[in-house]
Amino acid sequence: MSYLFPTYQRWEVEPASASGSRITGTDGKEYLDFTSGIGVCNLGHRPKQVEEAVAKQLDSFWHVSNLFPQHVQEQAAQLLGTAAGLDCVFFANSGAEANEAALKLARKATGRSKVISFIKSFHGRTFATMAATGQDKIKTGFGPMLETFIHLPFNDTKALMDEIDKDTAAVILEIIQGEGGINVASEVFLKTVEEACKQNGALLIIDEIQTGIGRTGKPFAFHHFGINPDIITVAKGLGSGLPIGAVVAKSGLREVFGPGSHGSTFGGNPISTAAAVATMETIFQPSFLKEVSARGEYLIEQAETALSGFEDVKEIRGLGLMAGIEVAGSAMPILAEVRSQGLLVLPAGENVIRLLPPLNITREEINEAIQLLAQTMKNFAAATI
Repeated sequence: MSYLFPTYQRWEVEPASASGSRITGTDGKEYLDFTSGIGVCNLGHRPKQVEEAVAKQLDSFWHVSNLFPQHVQEQAAQLLGTAAGLDCVFFANSGAEANEAALKLARKATGRSKVISFIKSFHGRTFATMAATGQDKIKTGFGPMLETFIHLPFNDTKALMDEIDKDTAAVILEIIQGEGGINVASEVFLKTVEEACKQNGALLIIDEIQTGIGRTGKPFAFHHFGINPDIITVAKGLGSGLPIGAVVAKSGLREVFGPGSHGSTFGGNPISTAAAVATMETIFQPSFLKEVSARGEYLIEQAETALSGFEDVKEIRGLGLMAGIEVAGSAMPILAEVRSQGLLVLPAGENVIRLLPPLNITREEINEAIQLLAQTMKNFAAATI
């Protein structure tokens, strides 16, 4: 019997070690990892530069509390703010905490409580972030949600314009809905949201938890669309596997989060922020991001070439190294079968196979993954004849 709550449907693979884009199980079998810890290990497992930064910080101090100024926090905040084109950073421990803080910041700054989010979105599992999430399955059994959260169809400009008003504190959205099926926002929709927020005095919050830190070939996914959010949230890829999240906001919001307004005992932990500094110093290099874009294009091209001929494959979509393969039925049997063949991939909703390889994945490894997927799809097609 396990002493753990059964909150996760765990796979049959137990890792013994991991390095780069590979995980070795306790049974000695090696797996090509196209999950990256659900978009966390953007530099693969145990990247040397991050490991060295963490080891150096471990030799200095592990925790002193946020009563003390810490140079490594300032370093991480400057890198984040500069890359995002924003000015103020609050460090948390996770994406849900970052979104919770962003929602508090928006409500306090505007004096309003209404928040607009979108169907199929995912923003976390705290009460505020559950309420913001546009998926009923996340909320089942937990009683009434927090009020004044409105969920609209994604990419629907008319629905947005009909709903946003002077009572709206914020609009929160993902540039790519990750858990909701790899649904990419249109530029027209994003520009409409930005302008509508300005006209109504609402704040635009971009949830970059899964899309940020280079995942799409830009530092943040909103950079592809020429918009200027008031607040972004990041986590996952920020610490290369160390727990960290952050809110990054415009300078006009600095005084809203004054002393005593918000806090986190472990937020900005020096070990995690040291990992974040090393991660960002690597990923935010223009040459690195250019190669991420090239690898992302290659991944989509190879997937389309190998998989588009299958009747069960409905669409292949994504941006950078965040891709989704929509299939006709449930994706779960395909995921289980391809895992048995040595490839780890994720679902995104019920019928989308989600690919989140490390950002430094090789083209040979992309070919290997796509070939395994294609063979699995071929086997499934043959079984239905």
